[in-house]
Amino acid sequence: MAINDTKITIPCTEPSPDTDLDSDSSISQRAQWLRAAILGANDGLVSTASLMMGVGAVKSDSKAMLLSGFAGLIAGACSMAIGEFVSVSSQLDAELAQLKRDQRAEEADRAGLPSPIQAAVASALAFATGAMVPLLAAGFIANYKIRVVAVAVAATMALLFFGCLGAALGRAPVVRAAARVVAGGWAAMGLTFGLMKLFGTAGL
Repeated sequence: MAINDTKITIPCTEPSPDTDLDSDSSISQRAQWLRAAILGANDGLVSTASLMMGVGAVKSDSKAMLLSGFAGLIAGACSMAIGEFVSVSSQLDAELAQLKRDQRAEEADRAGLPSPIQAAVASALAFATGAMVPLLAAGFIANYKIRVVAVAVAATMALLFFGCLGAALGRAPVVRAAARVVAGGWAAMGLTFGLMKLFGTAGL
């Protein structure tokens, strides 16, 4: 399940023939959607890797670890999609209501309004993309210790990539941003692993 409630709203406005696709505003708009997608993928990565690490702390069975990760992917993607659909539907209702108040409902171009379905699909795909990283890392490894290490290493590399990419899009200091993302991911995985190990040792 997603740690952060990241919302990804997909614009549906069709560019007019006179629109300069290389303008500063167009580039800025595309960068915003890319950053939102990166945040969604990061959510999927951290939550699924943490879940798999937590299960791996109490069970050495590879099947249990993979099934928990796959269940986390499905549940998290569904949660993201439903949350985004509800959020964008509310936004759409508000914009349509405003158009009616302005007496421009008949003139409104619905292609320029947000699409709840597109937003939901994009949100689910972003989450699932990140969640696939730890699943693929652990999918073909039978040895328990190597499997846990593989998940941690793959998650770290992906966190580093997402951190650097997000910083580059936001024109932020790359090293600081990447270090913050990696540290946050490690904290989530380490805390989950440690607590599950403690509960497992205590027989809970």
